[in-house]
Amino acid sequence: MKSLPSLRLLLTMLIPAAFAGTFSLRGQSPQRLSTLTVTSTRPLKETGLQITSIDSSAIKEAVSLSMADILAYNSAIYVKNYGRATLSTVSFRGTSPSHTNVTWNGLPINSPMLGMTDFSTIPSFFVDGATLLHGASSVTRSGGGLGGAISLTTDPEDFDGLKVNYVQGIGSFHTFDEYARVAWSNNRWYVSTRVVNSSSRNDYTYINHDRKENVYDDDHNIIDQYYPRERNNHGSFRDTHLLQEAAYNSGRGDRAKIAVWLTDSRRELPMLSTDYGSPKGYSNEQRDRALRAVAAWDHNGSTWHVRASAGYIHSSLHYDYSREVTSGSWTLMTRSRSRVNTFTGHAEGDWQPTRRWLLSASADLTQHYVRSSDLNSTLLDNGQLINGYDKGRAEVSVSLSARWRASERVNLSLIVRQEACGNNVDAPVPALFAEWEAISRGALVLKASATRNHRFPSLNDLYFMPGGNPNLRNEDGYTWDCGVSTTLHPTDVLSTDWSLTWFDSHITDWIQWLPTTKGFFSPRNVRRVHAYGLELKGHADASLARDLSMRADGNLSMTRSINCGNPMSAADKSVGKQLPYIPEWSASLTCGVDWRQWSLLYKWCYYSERFTMSSNDHSLTGHLPAYIMNNVTIGRYISTRPVDLNIKLAVNNLFNEDYLSVLSRPMPGINFELFLSLTPNL
Repeated sequence: MKSLPSLRLLLTMLIPAAFAGTFSLRGQSPQRLSTLTVTSTRPLKETGLQITSIDSSAIKEAVSLSMADILAYNSAIYVKNYGRATLSTVSFRGTSPSHTNVTWNGLPINSPMLGMTDFSTIPSFFVDGATLLHGASSVTRSGGGLGGAISLTTDPEDFDGLKVNYVQGIGSFHTFDEYARVAWSNNRWYVSTRVVNSSSRNDYTYINHDRKENVYDDDHNIIDQYYPRERNNHGSFRDTHLLQEAAYNSGRGDRAKIAVWLTDSRRELPMLSTDYGSPKGYSNEQRDRALRAVAAWDHNGSTWHVRASAGYIHSSLHYDYSREVTSGSWTLMTRSRSRVNTFTGHAEGDWQPTRRWLLSASADLTQHYVRSSDLNSTLLDNGQLINGYDKGRAEVSVSLSARWRASERVNLSLIVRQEACGNNVDAPVPALFAEWEAISRGALVLKASATRNHRFPSLNDLYFMPGGNPNLRNEDGYTWDCGVSTTLHPTDVLSTDWSLTWFDSHITDWIQWLPTTKGFFSPRNVRRVHAYGLELKGHADASLARDLSMRADGNLSMTRSINCGNPMSAADKSVGKQLPYIPEWSASLTCGVDWRQWSLLYKWCYYSERFTMSSNDHSLTGHLPAYIMNNVTIGRYISTRPVDLNIKLAVNNLFNEDYLSVLSRPMPGINFELFLSLTPNL
């Protein structure tokens, strides 16, 4: 990892960048404006909610990144990355990836098998808006989000005519990216087609700290040792995505939308840094195909709003792992096959009889059909899969809520949600929210919330063979949070937004997979977890001159996620310790500068030490050191009559940090990407 002098140099460079980033682009010269008084009331729909909305410009300017990278640099949640273009999951407020609910255009996309979402398979080019609902706020959308929820959307643009955009990217490690979008719109219709094709050998080199090479003298005595530089073997990938959208606006309050997303992905899973086998005798490949489709209808009346949607997801995952046992003789050790079909229906309505009351109701119905097996060892006995499962499960969720404006500055909200999963019906989930505008116009707002929540076990938890446990109980949790936010405009050219939140959660019957005496792992309700901490968010922007502007967004999170359960044995040292792969500190900072036709974007993120063992062992393999990541992008915009050009050069891992996000999964050093964007002036 980085030496101390290098770290000091890095921090020296970061401090002025952080102060410089408290300003932002407006494209106008500073000028004194006449006084304008604006009066408004805070929306009842968002009473007491702790929300992080990622700016759409931050998503669009990072066209080559997945949503995993967007979240890492624009929020304080922990993104656990198994390597470039491999599994990426998120940890929200010290919980596990399965405790974060994820929706795309209102369609739940968490895997019913694993209960989580792989954000590396979601290209940012297919997302127009991203909203994070922290803790209790997730209950307004669905149950089960013990940590929170993430909502991803694609939104029709407001323009008239035809738009075409094409982006060609080329980068290190033989990486080639292509992005294309064609959209047409008028005052009623909107049609859009987006295509992404990305491929790479992904054959970067790294220093392997998990093995040492000896240096011998002429007498074959060991005189020195060193960590060898190795190559990321078998890490190539090819991802292809197609998104088709159509929307209609009647102009009389009715809107309809259809979105269809197709994915075809082939990824090799690279060797571990602890794997001493020959790269020539190794094959580890995963193939994903998915279809996600959703149709929605909205109607807005003078005092009411209704929405209905229906969705379908089909996904198949093929995983093959083989080894060369003798020269020319290969053995297929694993041939895993899974197929998922999910049908969803959603309906909701809001009614505001007076300006002081907002009443809402919603209902969701989801039906999963999952078949999972290993073709190598699956046997059929009376129609049942011995090494796998074939199951269906229905999930129902109903909610009622009332929001009340008690005064011009005080809003209250109560939500009750009832859920059922198959024959498993849990107790109702209540959530209470309150906010007080202590100083008018958002200058100081206090928020608080409390909720009970739960999560049903995933299908793999219940039925995976061997090891599934059908007797698992639901994970149950209680969450409290309170916070303060402020919006300040100290000058005519400077504006800032800040918020600080304290959260506290107690989760019982936490599900953990543990080894058994039979040689395989099995899930059990073993843990009581206490997760608490602080979240700090800030945004600032200002115009410095006629052609110069700057902006900054920052996030800081302190998270303690402690195992408070009983020791499982005399040798159990996990009680009172931080959960594995949960950093106590995480932070991110994004600073942008725009001058005339030039742009400069600096992105920084930090994760503190993470433990890989529940005992918090500080051994070589028991923890991962803290690391800081720096990315820089410089761009030039050129406008001509036939076409607009945008040229960008991105430098990732600017200081060539040697780091790990997951044990034995090395990450790439400094690397480069060059992009050319073409937008014809039609």
